[in-house]
Amino acid sequence: MRPNIDISHTLGGRVKDYAEANDLDLSEAYTEVLEAGLEALETQDQP
Repeated sequence: MRPNIDISHTLGGRVKDYAEANDLDLSEAYTEVLEAGLEALETQDQP
C-alpha cells in the first residue's frame, strides 16, 4: 500500500526494491522505512 502522499516514482521504487530484497510486502516495507526514518530524526535531535 502506498501512503496517500506525493512520493516520487523513484522513491516508491526504492521502497519496493527494499520490500523484495527483505521478503516483505509493500505495507511492511513502508512501515519499516517510516519507523527507521522517524527514529533517525528523533535520535538526531537529541544532544
